[in-house]
Amino acid sequence: MKLNPLSDRVVIKQVEAEEVTKGGIILTGAAKEKPEMYTVVAVGPGGFVNGEKVEMTVKVGDTVITGKYSGTNVKIDGEELTIVRQDDILAVVSE
Repeated sequence: MKLNPLSDRVVIKQVEAEEVTKGGIILTGAAKEKPEMYTVVAVGPGGFVNGEKVEMTVKVGDTVITGKYSGTNVKIDGEELTIVRQDDILAVVSE
């Protein structure tokens, strides 16, 4: 099943938590800290929101940071995804 976001919405998937610390310690499931970083899975077409034109600045494959409680969580084909408005994205991470 494919999820196509509308308007200025973006579908994101949480980045997996690290299993080994920088010091080499292996973490168990309970000790892993969930990162606040997500990978962009799908991007809406943009358009007009509240009478203002919205240009989409993120693209599929970008790594982004969102607010902790932003968006709507959905489960599609066993995969946990979050749908957020582009305004809920705080930053795009680049290396």
